[in-house]
Amino acid sequence: MFEMAEKIMLTGMGALCMTQKKAEEMANEMKERFNMTEEEGKAFVEKMQQNFEQSQKKLEEMAQQEIRQAADRLGMVSREEFEKLQQRVEQLEHQQASQSAQK
Repeated sequence: MFEMAEKIMLTGMGALCMTQKKAEEMANEMKERFNMTEEEGKAFVEKMQQNFEQSQKKLEEMAQQEIRQAADRLGMVSREEFEKLQQRVEQLEHQQASQSAQK
């Protein structure tokens, strides 16, 4: 399950990287076609990079949410829940050992 989610996320990130490269190519093309200045071209690329970063964050959030939902559907516990349960088991084992030693 996690491998599939990881593949989905990597595929999405790869597509976003391609989008960034395409944005740079488009900026160069626009610069030539529409006689954009170097400054205008740089501003365009920066705006596209900002959009890319926002899209990347959204994609990561969506992937994390999907993984959480899949884990919930499968009845899996989170790391935090597991650690709390592990601490509780250790406490109970310690209590049991103390009671056994007193007998």
